[in-house]
Amino acid sequence: MDQTSKAEAFAALHHTGEILILPNAWDAASAAVMADVGAKAVATSSAAVAWSHGYPDGDALPLPLLLATISAVARVSNVPVTADIEGGYTDDLAELDETIRAVIGAGAVGINLEDGRRDPDLHARKIEAARQAADGAGVALFINARTDVYLKGLAEGHAAYVETLRRAELYRGAGASGIFVPGPSEPDLIGRLADEIRLPLNIMLLPNLPAASQLQALGVRRISSATAPFRQAYATLANATAAFLTDGAASAFAADATRLGNLNTRFG
Repeated sequence: MDQTSKAEAFAALHHTGEILILPNAWDAASAAVMADVGAKAVATSSAAVAWSHGYPDGDALPLPLLLATISAVARVSNVPVTADIEGGYTDDLAELDETIRAVIGAGAVGINLEDGRRDPDLHARKIEAARQAADGAGVALFINARTDVYLKGLAEGHAAYVETLRRAELYRGAGASGIFVPGPSEPDLIGRLADEIRLPLNIMLLPNLPAASQLQALGVRRISSATAPFRQAYATLANATAAFLTDGAASAFAADATRLGNLNTRFG
């Protein structure tokens, strides 16, 4: 499947069929494992990618490392890849144009672009710039516009709801393909957001989040695992390594190891 076909397939996953359950990878191996066990698409997690390179989340990862990661993930994945590019690593629109073209060149057919604590009008201009860059590159990039009103506590109660809807409509007008609202987990709030937002709604996995089937019934089109797979993998690594350091026994690393298969063959 070429990049154009992957872009079309990825967009369709937000409008047809069941809710898109999207796991977030951080390198080629994690992406390959996710695709091989049945993921319809694979995303990168900005935090997990940054952590895997020894950087904190928050626009600190050097752009070449981001691009190298996207390229590696796309190379081993036979499914669409969408990349979390935080706030685009710049507020300069010309620089953002170059970044979007490079992300597409690395193989991504979608991006997450977050507003964080930025002026939403600036973020709308960045979405416009990203759309223009993608159009110039000839790829129908799925721009998942993330708004952090709830995640970062930019407003409370009804004011947060109103501000989220305002930003969602602003970003839709700027060329966003979907809206990502991380933070909410209450079914009533999620349902109201899905009813009012006029683009596919993406919700982030949280411990008390309703099941995917219930989210779909509420109108949600996409659920992202965020950093949960990275945390699970590295918690398992930490526990197994601690057990190995105790007595050097091979049993510390034996659990579920056979499920991986031969990665050398997979990447060969």
